[in-house]
Formats: sequence, structure tokens, C-alpha cells
Amino acid sequence: MSMSESTRLWLTVFLGMMTAMAPLSTDMYLPSLPVMQADFGISASMVQLTLTMTMLGMALGQIFAGPVSDYYGRKKPLIIGMVAFTAATFGCVLAENIMAFLCFRFVMGFAGASGIVVAKAIARDVCEGPELTRFFAMLMMVNGLAPIIAPVIGGQILLFTTWRGVFVTLVAIGFVLLLATLVYKETLSPEKRLAGIRASFAKFPQLLKNRYFLGHCLLQCFVFGGFFAYLSGSSFVFQNIFQVSPQVYSLIFGGIGGGLLVAGALPARLAGRVPDEKMLQTAMLISFFGSVLLFVGFWFEVGLAVILPILFFTITPLSVLGASSFSLALSRQGKNAGTASALLGFSSMILGGCMMPLVGIAGEHTAIPMCVMMIAGYGLGYIIYLLMIAPEHRKD
Repeated sequence: MSMSESTRLWLTVFLGMMTAMAPLSTDMYLPSLPVMQADFGISASMVQLTLTMTMLGMALGQIFAGPVSDYYGRKKPLIIGMVAFTAATFGCVLAENIMAFLCFRFVMGFAGASGIVVAKAIARDVCEGPELTRFFAMLMMVNGLAPIIAPVIGGQILLFTTWRGVFVTLVAIGFVLLLATLVYKETLSPEKRLAGIRASFAKFPQLLKNRYFLGHCLLQCFVFGGFFAYLSGSSFVFQNIFQVSPQVYSLIFGGIGGGLLVAGALPARLAGRVPDEKMLQTAMLISFFGSVLLFVGFWFEVGLAVILPILFFTITPLSVLGASSFSLALSRQGKNAGTASALLGFSSMILGGCMMPLVGIAGEHTAIPMCVMMIAGYGLGYIIYLLMIAPEHRKD
């Protein structure tokens, strides 16, 4: 599909905003977690469960939204999703107890999933080959702004109001995304849609029988499981172990997000010159060895000045990893792009969502569980790469 430069720019910004649903829904209120723990009178594991509910909602929501978008087109599911996301976020503002808050967080994730999965499917609608890799890389760069801006905004909001003010801001963001969706022009023409909704869901077992595609699903399951361990544990690590303020923590988190943004430019520049599978392998090795060093650092109780650069180089390759893996996995799909994107999105969130409460199982003053989960996630992901992905490229 040929696009003008203005259309490409609009789609890049629009899809970047949609794929940013996950970091916007989680990162903005990370500085608030210790405050929420005290406000609700709950344990660290329980407050981390608020992240889990969102991740589980997003994982399950993508399984539903992907096939629906392959049948109905991209725009309708997006509109419904943005309306429900905004309403559920407003429910979080009004929640008076942790159980109600957890329910709204699940709905918030389930509805927001439409933006995440459909955005990647739209990218597949309009691009293919190295161009698809470049487009995904651009999305990762736009998406990388969210982890920089979101926690900083969240930390500053806490200077003037409570954690509920963070969710008021998210309501406003949801409304803006809804308006952008109304402007978006459909990219999946009726003749390219699947013939029936059952046919959409029937593609799931077919895709999972594909060893190469399943390999990417498992790889993302383990790798993002390790990343979400960092996501749920970092607030307590920096604020409780290193005694930094919510505002300083938000700047640290945003700085690492800046690394994700810069790293996201690499696949775009290297696409067509360096094979995607080589970028994927290199990114995974850097993250795995970085997580090992991080464990050693926390075990020997080194200072923040040592931990920060190790953490930076452990987390930032995720942009390269995500862009290359998604591009490789979707490049072999056509009209199944929505369903395939749904499975990839589900895989990238389900393990991390389930494991998040375990990060705080040993209390909020140790980082060892977080490091162990990161090592396991990156290590298992690399094993999957060697067994299920790399062999296919040796055949090419």
C-alpha cells in the first residue's frame, strides 16, 4: 500500500499513541504505588496486583480484539475500545476500595488492548518486508516516549494531588485517543477481511501449529515476563532500597525510557542491511547478561551509581527485540495480521501479568526476586530463539 509522507507521519503518530496504551496505563502511576499501598492499607504484593489485573486484561483483550478486527475492520473495534477504556479509567478515579479498583483496572486493560493489537495489525496492512521493520521501529520510538513522559507526569502530579489525579489525567488521554480514532481512515478494505468471525478465531490453532510463529510467541512471553518483573518492582526498589523520592524515581524511570527510545531507532536504520534475526539475537544476549550483572550487583549491595548503568543496558535492548520479533513473526502473515498480532500481544503480557505480584513476595526492601525473574525470562527467551527461530533462518 503506497502512502504519502503526510499519511505516513499521521499513521506513525496515531499508531504510536495506540501502542503506548500499555505504558500509559502502567508507567504513569508507578510512582504512586507506595502511596496507594498506604492509602488502601494493603501489602506490596496486593498493590502490584493492580498492575497484574491490567496486564491480564490487556492479554485477554488482545485475544478478542485481534480476530474481531480481521472480520469487522480496524476502526470499529478501536472506537468501542477507547470508549470503554475511558469509562473504566474514570471508574478507577472513583474507586473507594481495592477490590473495585482491581475490577476497573482489568476492564481498563481489556478495553485498551484494542489499541495495542489493532495498531500492529494496521502496520501490517500498510507495510511489508524491510519497510514493515522500519515502521515497527518508528512505532517503538514513538511508543518509547511514553515510558519517559508518563512516570515524570505521574510523579509531578503527586506534588499537587493524590494518586487519583493520575487517573484523571489518564481519562483525558483516553478521550484524546478516542478523537484520534474517529479521524482515522480504515486500512482494511472489506474484500481483504475474513469471511466470518468464526474463521477469525479458528486461525488461533492454525497459527500455533506453526513452529516458527509459536517460537516468537514463547520468546516474547518469557522476555516480556522478565521486563514486567522490572516494571512492577522498580518503584519499590528505588524508593525503599535507595530511598529516592517519587519525583526522582520518575526521572530515573524516564531516563531508562529514553534509552528505549534511542534504541528504537536502530532497527529503522539497520533494516535491509542487518538481518532482523541478528538484531533479535544480539538484543537478547545483551539483556540476559545485563540481568545477571544486575543480580550480582544487588546481591553484593552495590550503590545506585553502579546499579543504574547496568539496569539501563539491560532494559534498553527491548526496543530492538520487540521491533525485530514482531516484524519477523508478522511478515509471514497476510490477512491474519490481526489474529497473529493478538497472539503475540497476549504472549508478551500474560506471563508478566501473572508474575508481577511475586516480585514483592519477599517484601518491598529486596530486589532479588525481581532479578531472578529477569534472568529466567531473558534466559528462557534465548533458548527458544536457538531452538525454534534460528533454525528457520538457517534454511533461508
